[in-house]
Amino acid sequence: MTQLKIVVDKQTDWAGLYPSADVVLASDYLADVAPSERCRVINLCRQYDYLSTGYYCSLLAEARAQQVIPSVKALRDLSKRQWSAVLSVNTSLDKQLNLLAGASQKCSMLVCFGKCEFDALADIARSVFEQIAVPIVRVNFTKRDTWRLQSLESVALHQLNEAEQTLFAEALDGYSRLVWRKPRSRKQLKYDMAILVDPEEPMPPSNSVAIKRFIKAAERQGIMAETIGRKDLSRLVEYDALFIRATTSVNHYTYRFARTAQAEGLVVMDDPDSILRCTNKVYLSQLLSTHKLPMPPTRILTKNDMGKEQALIDELGLPVVLKIPDGSFSVGVKKANTLEELKVILKEMFQGSALLLAQGFLYTEFDWRIGVLNGQPLYACRYYMVKNHWQIYNHSGSGSSSGGFDAMATFEVPKIVLKAAVDACKLIGDGFYGVDIKQEGRKVYIIEVNDNPSVDSAVEDKYLGAELYNAVMAEFRKRLENR
Repeated sequence: MTQLKIVVDKQTDWAGLYPSADVVLASDYLADVAPSERCRVINLCRQYDYLSTGYYCSLLAEARAQQVIPSVKALRDLSKRQWSAVLSVNTSLDKQLNLLAGASQKCSMLVCFGKCEFDALADIARSVFEQIAVPIVRVNFTKRDTWRLQSLESVALHQLNEAEQTLFAEALDGYSRLVWRKPRSRKQLKYDMAILVDPEEPMPPSNSVAIKRFIKAAERQGIMAETIGRKDLSRLVEYDALFIRATTSVNHYTYRFARTAQAEGLVVMDDPDSILRCTNKVYLSQLLSTHKLPMPPTRILTKNDMGKEQALIDELGLPVVLKIPDGSFSVGVKKANTLEELKVILKEMFQGSALLLAQGFLYTEFDWRIGVLNGQPLYACRYYMVKNHWQIYNHSGSGSSSGGFDAMATFEVPKIVLKAAVDACKLIGDGFYGVDIKQEGRKVYIIEVNDNPSVDSAVEDKYLGAELYNAVMAEFRKRLENR
């Protein structure tokens, strides 16, 4: 299990807080002749100025391949006012700041690990910490016509009053469960993994039972896995790996998690490049076309194509399938059966996107889904179309429905299907992907590559069972060992 060290200049700095064996003096930390790489450091030194003790604690932590907060980059950004380019005060907070300031034109708040004492300012406190990850900062506001951020300044632990120490202790408790948790009765595991989930998502990539099976498989590989949510970005430094099990998108919190985790040196699946390449169907179609991989007849449409619907029909035929670039689970996919339908659908869909994808319609009884992990086929499913519908998902009406499925061994899948899936994934990366393929006799057509494929208990794992989960976690373990 990763060790935690809380570095302070003097023992008296921690005097008002609950005693912890994790607290070490900066002098002892700097003099450590045999530092452990399996260590996370919270640097609470009194000064972070260039070449100060606090500065060197963060610098040596990074040189020792330890995860440290604040990082040297954060200290540089704080001293050079880099925060001013990325942080702003939402005008909707003016009322709360007016109440906080009273008659004054200035006010401030203390932010500890992204938490503050004012619920109305919680979002900006979290934003400050996500951009400038320093344990304790004072955020100063000033008012002219409206409120704006004036400055950020680090605050030393020994400078906090009793109420502020309480805020700090509660924030630290929430930030790092490693400080206060009781020793586990079971064996200590070597690595820590965060599994990002969204409990509110109507169609998540993995159901709750599958998540539990991933967690058990991780334990078998020496990895302690637990779920986190969208508000836990600042907690990523606690972990060695991130497994994203929420539907991804570039303009989305899942992409920020992937980027942050990668920057912090975590093993990430799937990585931000894979999210970028897979979640935009326009990009993916161009990528497949450039490398001459098989896909349905396809056109990228701009708003200039409105009024040229007949030419599109002449090229692709009818029906025509229209897709928004970043849809998932068949959301944002429509079929036009006539010229008039095509005109109406184009007008509607262009209201939300500058580009659309048009493809010739290929009806098949089922779609192949090939799960590919690090360039090798892992699992295979056939997803059947919903009865009396042309897709495997039907989102019309009050809810969503899906067709049946078959899970099978990859050796039962036609070789041309497996080859197409593996070839497509080579263009994306070495992560965990799900490739959707249509087959007509000896011809195959790649529909899309998903960067975090569905793995539901009793569906995708129907054939492999626990081995599917074991394989994914074994890959994480291998990557963690090879870091």
